[in-house]
Amino acid sequence: MKAELDNDGKRLLKIRNKMNRKRPEFHRQEWFRYVRLGSSWRKPRGKHSKLREKKGYRHAFVESGYRGPAKVRYFHPTGFREIYVSSLTDIDRINPKTEAARISSTIGRKKRIMIQEKAKALGVKILNEVK
Repeated sequence: MKAELDNDGKRLLKIRNKMNRKRPEFHRQEWFRYVRLGSSWRKPRGKHSKLREKKGYRHAFVESGYRGPAKVRYFHPTGFREIYVSSLTDIDRINPKTEAARISSTIGRKKRIMIQEKAKALGVKILNEVK
């Protein structure tokens, strides 16, 4: 099942997927030195920080130029817009041609199966389906 996108949307999604492959990993300053810091991005704020000053020999710095096209931003790689689902009534609001459901992680197994059955009946794609 594929999402119905116009030609411009398909083109932009292809561009975004290509950009995602080229995009570097953004690490926190000195993430390699101290394990306790972790590698998730934090903006460098130090007065003498070489990363904040964007010295050429430092790793990649998060900037707006790395963002994807605005029209397809936050889309799933398959082209669907993700809709967060936490109840049976949320499934009814989904357009199966352009949107896909992502079931909340706090939903139990019994309710998750009920949501999956209803989605299957309505023809809605579920992105994190449990077998």
